[in-house]
Amino acid sequence: MNLGSDNLAGASPKIMAALVEAAHGTQNPYGQDDLSTAARTALNQAFEAHAEIFFVGTGTAANALALAQISKPWSAIFCHATAHINEAEAGAPESLTGGAKIVGIEGAGGKIDVAGLKAAANRFRKGWQPHVQPAVLSLSQVTECGTLYQPGELGALCAFAHEQGLKVHLDGARFANALVALDGTPAELSWKAGIDVLCLGATKDGAMACEAIMFFDPALADEFTWRIKRAGHVLSKGRLLGAQMLAWLDQDHWLDLARQANAMAAQLQAGLSEIEGVELAWPVEANEIFVWLPAALQQRLRAANITYAPWSTSGTSFNGRLPQEGVFARFVTSFATTPDMIKTLLRVATSS
Repeated sequence: MNLGSDNLAGASPKIMAALVEAAHGTQNPYGQDDLSTAARTALNQAFEAHAEIFFVGTGTAANALALAQISKPWSAIFCHATAHINEAEAGAPESLTGGAKIVGIEGAGGKIDVAGLKAAANRFRKGWQPHVQPAVLSLSQVTECGTLYQPGELGALCAFAHEQGLKVHLDGARFANALVALDGTPAELSWKAGIDVLCLGATKDGAMACEAIMFFDPALADEFTWRIKRAGHVLSKGRLLGAQMLAWLDQDHWLDLARQANAMAAQLQAGLSEIEGVELAWPVEANEIFVWLPAALQQRLRAANITYAPWSTSGTSFNGRLPQEGVFARFVTSFATTPDMIKTLLRVATSS
């Protein structure tokens, strides 16, 4: 059993069936097919929007290309210090933006607030040649700590960013998990809150490889078709992305998959919280659990071939105050995680 990441799960049977069906016959190439057109329409309906939408195969490509579109090589892109674009994309945003500076902002539980953003933005004087120029606020929902921006927090950050002339990008690799946890609508948690560009991830939520870049102001997507082609992220058989997105959205399949992942995380949190010596770093708000495991528990899990991801304690209360010998770990549940898997893990965890 491996709960180190939701990337480890395969694809939803419904999505795989859609891919098999899409493999038959012929369709126009490069995303100009009927399935991709229908998927763009379905996304706009789900988000109550009139966005310009592009499909790519990876979240890194989606984030880096979107940021390149709304920034310049001499721009500052503000994000949380632990954001994926800052720590886990091998410099792709800096590369595809032509050198824009990623400015990390500290904040508890993977979140930044208006005061932190203001302080960071004030470090770079507008119009002064030696400084990179503030251009973008990038937020992650769900954050890298598994926490959520509440609608009010999201709205306040977007409002301040827009007052400062910044565009707002949302890394939504786990947007579906946030959506079902917050019980909001896609529109309320995106463009109505002030998000300008959303990178919507389906891959972690049941797709094989499919991400959507949504420009809620179509003017922001001007000439993006050449940017995405130049970067090598236009699939010749684009219908295979359109088919995945259509099946993902159909009858709220994406939300059902996310609910399953979140529910399994809640069950795991409840069980782990009752074990002596286990300490949670943050409340479990979506499908990620960050927890301190005592050494004996770690050994039992390893002996049972149950895998998690060892994690850095930086930014947690454990940094410099280790409860006891052990390990700080991340568990991530997915649509493929079952109650029996959680029961097995907890049975092993509580055995002596």
